[in-house]
Amino acid sequence: MASKAAAVAVDFTRIYTSLGLGKETISALQAFRKRYNDAQLTNGQNSQQPTTVDFAHYRSVLKNKAVVDELEKAFKEFKPVTYDVDAHVKAIESFEAKAVSKAKETEAKIDVELKELQATLANIEDARPFDQLTASDVGNAHPKIFETVETMLKKGKWTVPGYKEKFGDLNVM
Repeated sequence: MASKAAAVAVDFTRIYTSLGLGKETISALQAFRKRYNDAQLTNGQNSQQPTTVDFAHYRSVLKNKAVVDELEKAFKEFKPVTYDVDAHVKAIESFEAKAVSKAKETEAKIDVELKELQATLANIEDARPFDQLTASDVGNAHPKIFETVETMLKKGKWTVPGYKEKFGDLNVM
């Protein structure tokens, strides 16, 4: 009974939205829940019905008593088939263990990535605005810029490659 109370107490719509499940997954889960509820209802109805067969009644009603005797013999000899589900349960448990370990690995990776992103965000928030930066600040941050400018000055190049193509020639003459 506790499982029924727990199933009633679960707010599935909140779970669907909080987990961010796709439409197909949500519809599959809802179909599964419907089949489960239908099976529970059918099981409840069938468990209330009597399970004994009154063969004496059928002997008194039917003329062919041999048929009733055969059915009674078959009924008494009937043994339901038992299945060994241990292999399936072990496979499900191993799959579940793998899924949990993968989820923990993913959680650890996401935690590391979140810390990196928070550090980057803090760095961005603490950085000076662009209008307050100087050429020296940019050059100190990326020394390759200074090297490139020095090489261009030594070779006598006073224009930036690709500038004219992008912005056009501003010479009056």
